Formats: sequence, C-alpha cells, structure tokens
Amino acid sequence: MVKLYAIELFHKSTKVTPLKSAQDLQSFSYFQRTTIREFMDFTGKIIVETIANGVRASVKEQDYLYHVYVSNEGVSGVAIADKDYPQLVAFNMLNKVVNDFMNCVNPPYTQDNPSVINFNLCETYLQKYQNPIDADPMMKVQAELDETKIIMYNTFEQVQRCKKLDELEAKSEVLSTTCVFRNSCNWKGNASIRYACCNW
Repeated sequence: MVKLYAIELFHKSTKVTPLKSAQDLQSFSYFQRTTIREFMDFTGKIIVETIANGVRASVKEQDYLYHVYVSNEGVSGVAIADKDYPQLVAFNMLNKVVNDFMNCVNPPYTQDNPSVINFNLCETYLQKYQNPIDADPMMKVQAELDETKIIMYNTFEQVQRCKKLDELEAKSEVLSTTCVFRNSCNWKGNASIRYACCNW
C-alpha cells in the first residue's frame, strides 16, 4: 500500500523559509512523531536548498522518497512518500499545490511566522492524494487498462485451455478407435502369446 506522509511548502530566496505543511504520521508511534516531523522538515529544507529553481527531483532519504518541485518564483513543494508512491502523481500534485499557493497568497512569502499565512489546502491535498489512483485521472485510466489487460489475459488462457482440451479429446477418440480396432483383431491375445516368455 502506498503512503503519502507529508506535503511541505517552502520559499527559496537567499535562504529557505518554511511556509506551510501537513503531515499524516498516524502510522508511527506517538512518541516518535515529533522526531519524525522535525526530521522530515529539516531534510525537506536541505533538499530545497540544493535544487535549482524550475526543477523537479526525487531524492531517497532512508525509507522515504522526497519528491521536490521548486518553481521559478522560488515557491517550493515537497511531497514525502514511501518508495512505491507514483512519481508522476506526486509531481502533478506538487504543481497544483504550488500554483494554488501562489494564487491564494500574495508575495512577499518570507514571513517570520508561517502561521499567519492563510492557506490550508496542504491538508486537503494530503488527504485527497493518499490514494493516487482515485486522485489522479491518468492513474485511474491506467488502473482500468491494467484490469482489462488481466481479464483479457485470463480469457486468452481459458481459450488456450479449451483448445488443448479439444485436442486431447480428439486424440482420445483416435485412441479409442484404435483400441476397438486392435481388440477386434485379437491384438490382446496375440500380445500375450508373443510375451509369454516374460512370465515367471
């Protein structure tokens, strides 16, 4: 099962400033959550510092995959997920989150207190994109195509089995006909005479 742990927004100028974030850390122990949140925030900030504006990148850190998008304006989105989360879906989501943020919040983005920024869509996107197949239309179409492919493959296998059964049935009819012919010619009796020397 794929898991999206966090969505974080930063602003990159001379330094990287955290803007907004949302985490889903329910799968971790209560006592670990604060440490994991701090680790994710710190690592996301470091990765945004190293990536140039206008670039998308995926970075593996321990058991997590950090999908990062830094816009030309410096507003950056980070999606922290497990290694199985689809990269294309993560980047589509980050593009939407960053664009929504820039449409809702006016610059300058460098606030001393990120809590005064009025943008709460990180939580919405985090919940919506927990299941990438439902959230992304292309993933949904791909899943339907894969399901159709499996059904067609199973149908093809069944047709092949039926064809083999038909061949076996035809061969058994040929063998039955041959046995009837040999029994009528006293083939069994001739065989017992022929191999009589083999009896003990």
